[in-house]
Amino acid sequence: MQGTHPPVGIESRTASLPLSMWVWFAVLLLVSYAPVLWRLAQQWNSDPDMGHGFFVPLVAGFIIWQRRAQLRSLPPTPDWRGLVVVGYAGLQLYIATLGAELFLARSAFVISIIGVILLLGGMAWLRALAFPLFLLFFMIPIPTVVYNSITFPLQLLASRVSTEALNLMQIPVLREGNVLELAEQKLSVVEACSGIRSLLSLTFLSLVYGYFFENNAWIRAALFAATIPIAIVANASRVTLTGVLTEYKPELAEGFFHTASGWVIFMVALAILVLLHQIMNWGYRRWHRR
Repeated sequence: MQGTHPPVGIESRTASLPLSMWVWFAVLLLVSYAPVLWRLAQQWNSDPDMGHGFFVPLVAGFIIWQRRAQLRSLPPTPDWRGLVVVGYAGLQLYIATLGAELFLARSAFVISIIGVILLLGGMAWLRALAFPLFLLFFMIPIPTVVYNSITFPLQLLASRVSTEALNLMQIPVLREGNVLELAEQKLSVVEACSGIRSLLSLTFLSLVYGYFFENNAWIRAALFAATIPIAIVANASRVTLTGVLTEYKPELAEGFFHTASGWVIFMVALAILVLLHQIMNWGYRRWHRR
């Protein structure tokens, strides 16, 4: 019957978009944001706080690749609102370039990707890719103003907790702000020791870990929230460990041993996160049975 055939407009709307169109938009984005992305990659390489930046697009890309079957089942419904989003991102990039504002310039790239997906695939595609797109923001360093407002309180907190821990171990210490006066050496809890480095990496890893190993949204949210106290405790433990080591061998407070202790403490923090996940699962299953 004639009525069983969809109109030509609907048929063309639900047809799969050619791969060349996606490639064309991807090339345009990379060319337009090439200077921004190059400087961003340089910061990943030179800034220890952003060492995880190299992994963010790889993980996001892998998650998108995992969802390829779901995307094939979603007919693309191009939404012209995506063009507005891309235009806004371009305006944001222009303003950021004039003001030399790195965060706005870099986040404009992610916003442009969101706009292109909305433009070519529609809202269904955007909803399907919401999580990997959200992860992309973790490859962008936080603004300097926000960074400075976070690091100093974390420095003071790590210093205060470490002082209490050292006193409990009968190690004499005098704290002045973020400086610890020990018998053999003076320790300064600088920005690199504030815990912001482990906090940024741990929050990203908690999201990825929760995505791959947990289906319960509440437990995922709890794991993400738990990264803050875990990172603070882990960093305070590192400062305390450094203070203990200086009592026996002051040179252990710097150089290779100091860097290695940071990696060890971070791995311990990650292990605590995994252990906390197992405890949450056990508690949830027990509560659910009741």
